Amino acid sequence: MKNLLKKYFGYDEFRPLQEDIINNVIAKKDTLVLMPTGGGKSLCYQLPAIYFKGLTLVISPLIALMKDQVDALKVNGVSAEYINSSLSTFEIGAIQKKVEVGEIKILYVAPERLAQTNFQTFLAKLNISLIAIDEAHCISEWGHDFRPDYRNLKQLRNKFPNIPIIALTATATEKVREDIVKQLQLKEPKIFVASFDRKNLSYIVLRKQKVFDKLTHFLEKYKNESVIIYCFSRKDTENLAQNLRNKEYKALPYHAGLDKEVRKETQDLFIKDEVFIIVATIAFGMGINKSNIRLIVHQTFPKSIEGYYQEIGRAGRDGLPSECVMFYGYHDKWKHKYFIDQIDDPIIKRNKEDKIEQVVNYCERLTCRRKYLLNYFGENYHKENCNGCDSCIPQNIDDKFSYAPWNNKPKFKRDTLPYDQYLFRQLRILRKQLADAKNIPPYIIFSDAVLQKMAYYFPIDEENFMNIEGIGEKKMEEFGNSFLSAIKNHIKNNNIEPRPIPSRQERRLRRIKKEANTEGSKYHCTKNLLLNKTPLNDIANKQGVKPGTIIRHIEQLTASGHLIDINYLRPPEEAYTTIKSKLLKSEDGRLKPIFDALNEKYSYEDIRIVRLICNNKIVSSEIS
Repeated sequence: MKNLLKKYFGYDEFRPLQEDIINNVIAKKDTLVLMPTGGGKSLCYQLPAIYFKGLTLVISPLIALMKDQVDALKVNGVSAEYINSSLSTFEIGAIQKKVEVGEIKILYVAPERLAQTNFQTFLAKLNISLIAIDEAHCISEWGHDFRPDYRNLKQLRNKFPNIPIIALTATATEKVREDIVKQLQLKEPKIFVASFDRKNLSYIVLRKQKVFDKLTHFLEKYKNESVIIYCFSRKDTENLAQNLRNKEYKALPYHAGLDKEVRKETQDLFIKDEVFIIVATIAFGMGINKSNIRLIVHQTFPKSIEGYYQEIGRAGRDGLPSECVMFYGYHDKWKHKYFIDQIDDPIIKRNKEDKIEQVVNYCERLTCRRKYLLNYFGENYHKENCNGCDSCIPQNIDDKFSYAPWNNKPKFKRDTLPYDQYLFRQLRILRKQLADAKNIPPYIIFSDAVLQKMAYYFPIDEENFMNIEGIGEKKMEEFGNSFLSAIKNHIKNNNIEPRPIPSRQERRLRRIKKEANTEGSKYHCTKNLLLNKTPLNDIANKQGVKPGTIIRHIEQLTASGHLIDINYLRPPEEAYTTIKSKLLKSEDGRLKPIFDALNEKYSYEDIRIVRLICNNKIVSSEIS
């Protein structure tokens, strides 16, 4: 799996929970994933799709997001297509033929298509290995974005009873989670809940006074970087976009009242970095996967915490520092209430009113905003200071941001690599040229984070270039020479020495060492339980994994420099002596030959434990 991860996506390691989720999926078990926007949900079905022999069917409600993800997959060397209302009958027919002959690994479709008889007939002929349902909260009336078409998904279980289903969402309360499982008829699903803490995002709430002046202050800070501003009404988006253009900002409105072709063109201009500011209605989502959005602004507060979290989740998907600003005025509550009063169903009406009150509570609180958001989604946040919201940063400290007394002019510092900014700008220009030639968004080629690493390490050959995370084989083959040429010219003209790039192994060990000291991580938990001499099976049960996984944790902890006494885990003396004897005679320490030489009498777990004890000299008096 890690080889596939590096080959197709350019990453050495999985993000938290991804590996466990993927293992559950390839074991062909139903899975429910709750992971924040930008947390890596898509990989949880895309990597198994590459691994499986058949087709992976992905249900997604957002046409633009389908195209975005398919473009990204193709650039990574994965055969993918989508079928939705934006395509002609001829185009759909051509794609279906490619699917039928097995040329496509991943097919994205909109939920309403499942209700069509001819499409059901088409699906029945296919070798489907996995069904992935994105934005799964849309199936629940208790969710913030219920869509009746999602009710059609019930038939997937009836028509494909033996095909595993993975349902994914970024925003679902406990009640919505239960509803997803019920509506999709998931069979004993394993539920994975990732941390909802986006550490690279800062949360700021400002008084709704002199909004345009405050807004332009932020826009100056993010000059020529991508920004989304959410407004309450279509008229608001039109007026604000015009006012920004009058100030020579590249801004366009985006709402449901615009002509379909105008919306499509606006979105294309935004994702291709031709326009940097989109002013959109809260009621209409952008549905894009753009990784380099640096600022999300809510000119009017949103209708729910779920909606807010999903909208701000579009910021900083590349992991770089980004900000989420909300302008709050209590009178805006009555704008929302006007529309809520039009609802006849008293239960739905009350639910909407409660969600508005929760947003008001978020805006008016004086304590940590990050803690409030995480608690809302059932996650405890124990730090006293998140160092990333306007409640936690004292006004007299010039850290990531601070406010000069409540003129509300923030002063910011960017927490990124000290990269060569001139080279970074040149690489962005090159990326744009290559993207335009292929008619794809620039961020699909390489994210800003990857370009910053290029402009910091200055790789000059293929081996070093491939050591940068986010560069897979297909991208190296297609774009590597162009970027290497630009880097080499820059360092030659400026007499710059390339910096050594940490190898995959070095990065992995650094990450594990850091995680082992981070409360709540799986390595931290394993380390503490080992220090308390907890039996291996008990450690595995507490973490919901197999004993072999815990042994891998131990192997990685010791390799990263953590000295842990695991002598208490050693097998009985006779077994220990016999296994150790075979290990010492082994030239390379590989497990399979040793397992065979012991006539399969001892388990792989026992052999690995003895190997760990010998290799790491935990029982030093005996081994030395």
